[in-house]
Amino acid sequence: MPPESSRIKLCMKSLRTQVGIVGAGPAGLLLGHLLHLQGIDSIILEDRSREYVIGRVRAGVLEQGTVDLLVSVGLGERLQREGMRHGAIQLCFRRQRHRINFDELTSGRSITVYGQNELVTDLIAARQATGLPLYFSVRDLRVADFDSAPRITFQTEDEYEIQCDFIAGCDGGHGVCRPSILTRDAGAVNVYERQYPFAWLGILAQAAPSCEELVYALHEQGFALFSMRSPSITRLYLQCAPDENIENWSDDRIWQELTARFETTDGWSPNRGPVLQKGISAMHSLVVEPMRCGRLFLAGDAAHIVPATGAKGLNLAVADVRVLARALAAYYREGRKDLLDRYSDQCLRRVWAVQRFSWWMTSMLHLAPDGVEFDYRRQLAELDYVTTSRAAMTCLAENYTGLPLEIESP
Repeated sequence: MPPESSRIKLCMKSLRTQVGIVGAGPAGLLLGHLLHLQGIDSIILEDRSREYVIGRVRAGVLEQGTVDLLVSVGLGERLQREGMRHGAIQLCFRRQRHRINFDELTSGRSITVYGQNELVTDLIAARQATGLPLYFSVRDLRVADFDSAPRITFQTEDEYEIQCDFIAGCDGGHGVCRPSILTRDAGAVNVYERQYPFAWLGILAQAAPSCEELVYALHEQGFALFSMRSPSITRLYLQCAPDENIENWSDDRIWQELTARFETTDGWSPNRGPVLQKGISAMHSLVVEPMRCGRLFLAGDAAHIVPATGAKGLNLAVADVRVLARALAAYYREGRKDLLDRYSDQCLRRVWAVQRFSWWMTSMLHLAPDGVEFDYRRQLAELDYVTTSRAAMTCLAENYTGLPLEIESP
């Protein structure tokens, strides 16, 4: 009688594809779409339910390059119709708002507010229209043998094994791909991480946005951010301690704190409305180097995490998969391996540029927990400079609206 492991493998259903994609967030779904346009087969696997993936309230600020890419690959119809284009942001300090005009400073570049859940909805619909495999709520998902003959195993009602040429790890910070690389090749992989001593308390409110642009505020009580998700939904954040208990924050307390931090001499304040969702998110940065191990490539949050202040996480994921899709297309079309070999170095140039910008925005706009008055005065001086120097405003505008999706190595 064969051993138990052999009998289990005999019961598995075998699948074959060119690229196995782990994770059905924006990175995995967009990669699958880009590969499909190049005639490359893929299977996408997600251990969460479809409803969970769509329902996650995450980033909603798209850079100019991200919007241009989505439109160019046929994913821009609803985005162009419902997305809210912004040609500026505002910085609020000393109870005054200062406008950073992207249109003027970058010759017409902008950002577009379009919720990640809306983008994921579009991507799922595009994937389903192709009829290509997309599995949600899979169990016991594992990757193996990615040095030479990659395999992915998972369960639904049945057990499956996928044999593929490459694996794309687009499964975020809590998925299986990053730990698999660290376990397999810990000595050759570096993880650079920074924990920030504060968090964000975020809410969705049933209230029409009271300003057409995002407002970043530095106040004596801490940071706050005014954003939006639609013409009837406002998204708001305030700085809090990482160990805060959300149960201690009633709706009234949240609105009182937001009103205080957004107090302005011109009388502006966010519209109030019923709080639909609220939660606390830690702030940290992480980069995995290299973003590849054998035939397993990391993309998106599996490879790097940035603090949300610069609104860069989703845009970094888009940049990663654009580079990876082009490299895979060159491999299958021309037999070239050089673009795959350069994938990690090319992506990391942009990753570290974005980490720098996100760290800078975060350090400029958040109060240190020890409350040193020197640091607060220094932050005010920096905000004075950023809002009065055209060179400084241009630097912010260029980074905020987005660096090129591909930054070539020197």
